[in-house]
Amino acid sequence: MESNLSKIKPKLRTQGRVSGNFGRNKVKAGSTLMEIGMTNATTVHIATQDEYLNRMYTVLEKSTDKKLTIFAHEEIKRILAQRGQWGKQVTIAE
Repeated sequence: MESNLSKIKPKLRTQGRVSGNFGRNKVKAGSTLMEIGMTNATTVHIATQDEYLNRMYTVLEKSTDKKLTIFAHEEIKRILAQRGQWGKQVTIAE
């Protein structure tokens, strides 16, 4: 059985632009969000893991949003598992 694909002749391109981008104009590479994370501040405070863990505990206690509490629980679990303390903790009742 022979395929019909081999019988199709490619069209000779004699006019129009060669974009190489499926008909769209070529654009300059790079993200428009390049300046995110850049700052003019002389000192930048990055929270320590302990500070982040305390924030997650606070979120877990005070938040009423189900997705946010699940996120906080997962972050607490991840950090405590990293430290080898997750099995020692009492599970959180939902």
